[in-house]
Amino acid sequence: MKFKKVLESPIIKNHTGIMQREAVRAIICTNNKILLARSDRGDYKFPGGGVEENESYSEALVREVREETGYINCIVKGLMGVVIERKMDEFVNGHVFEMTSHYYPCELTNVETISQELDEYESIFKFTPQWVGIEDAIKQNESLITRFENNSWLKRETFVLKELKEYVG
Repeated sequence: MKFKKVLESPIIKNHTGIMQREAVRAIICTNNKILLARSDRGDYKFPGGGVEENESYSEALVREVREETGYINCIVKGLMGVVIERKMDEFVNGHVFEMTSHYYPCELTNVETISQELDEYESIFKFTPQWVGIEDAIKQNESLITRFENNSWLKRETFVLKELKEYVG
């Protein structure tokens, strides 16, 4: 594993429980570009999402890449890193929400695509797949972090992009 990071909100105190979620995220690079999902606000996130019941991490990641990017020929490789986020749960009073995101390098065996199948929030933000330079994605996300402070994926994804930049650089 190349990286592990815990991002914790400073306001986590006296909680009565923890809501946990496991997620997988794809790191897909080719020709000095990385495949990310771009929102209509201009920020970037890695394709991926929650692991469903009775689904392996690999199965979940292939499904998520297909749904969010339309690419249907994805091969998942070994674990590159983990980011654990903890914050007060927005939906269950007094609980902490803990998301553990597992990042895997992936390879597309060809560029065949189908239509995206976005979740509701992904549709609201109009996520579109985009090949972008790592440095460009970092700069764009950093320019938006203070503007969208409640968007936790900006900090998480920017951290991982910086880790990748160091790894590939």
